[in-house]
Amino acid sequence: MTETSETIEYTIECTDVLQCYPDKKGGLFTVLNDIDIRVQSGTFLSLVGPSGSGKSTFSRLILGSEPPFRGQVLINGQPVQPPDRNRGMVFQSYSLFPHLTVVENVMYGQELEEINFLSKWVRPFTYYKKKRYFKEKAMEYLDRVQLSPHADKYPFELSGGMRQRVAIAQAMIMKPDILLMDEPFGALDPDTRESLQVFLLEMHEKTKMTVLFITHDLEEALYLCSRLIVLSPFYVVDSGTTQGSKIVIDIAYPGRHPKSLDDKYTPYFNERLKMIREKGFNPDVRQHIGDFNLEHSDSWRTLSSDNGESNQTQAE
Repeated sequence: MTETSETIEYTIECTDVLQCYPDKKGGLFTVLNDIDIRVQSGTFLSLVGPSGSGKSTFSRLILGSEPPFRGQVLINGQPVQPPDRNRGMVFQSYSLFPHLTVVENVMYGQELEEINFLSKWVRPFTYYKKKRYFKEKAMEYLDRVQLSPHADKYPFELSGGMRQRVAIAQAMIMKPDILLMDEPFGALDPDTRESLQVFLLEMHEKTKMTVLFITHDLEEALYLCSRLIVLSPFYVVDSGTTQGSKIVIDIAYPGRHPKSLDDKYTPYFNERLKMIREKGFNPDVRQHIGDFNLEHSDSWRTLSSDNGESNQTQAE
């Protein structure tokens, strides 16, 4: 590690992370293999990879909902803990309370954190004052996701895309240190999806929170990111045997962030897309472990990772 890197504070650090699960034969099935990554605070990190490459597994490790089989995961310099309010999550499905209105869903997290159950009777003036403040903030976020006219409706009265926008507002209003998003725009029509991409970048610019964004849409991933990594099982090592996915691409998107929508139509943007598809998604194009495109300034590999598959846990 260089002297410069020692002075940088990283929100996320993974060292030699290996994630395995039991298989039907009584052995172990490797999903992620020797993952090394450091992410500075405020990074918008897009994570892509072929289906089954371990993207959601990686997000669960960062969320703290499961421990690594081997290796270390640090959040703000400390070993990862179970999920808390500093790591927000927006899933593919909608995490809304059906018995609460839209605005009540958005303000629920703040109420849960700051309003004591008994305060409604013990300190009614303070209670209703806080309720009004939380509702005002919730309405601001609903306005940004174009749902303020639906504030008093219930989730079942909304379309799938509208419910997902509520879920995004619900997570972002808590202003977590890390916001993990797993295919949050997958259910949206193209116009709404693009408008929410712009919205998300605007909110990231204001909050400077660290975002881990998982998507199958490569154009979306590249447009949103300030940094992009590709997890892929398509690579080769000297031993000839590969298990699980590695980070095969780790790149920065140079220039300003957030980007203009016009960036999607530039030659540079499309050259990057072509490179990602070819080297990360094409099973016929398998890079040697020593040739991975790890050009990002924060990319790193431990010595054990440089030894190919020699130190990994093999399935029995």
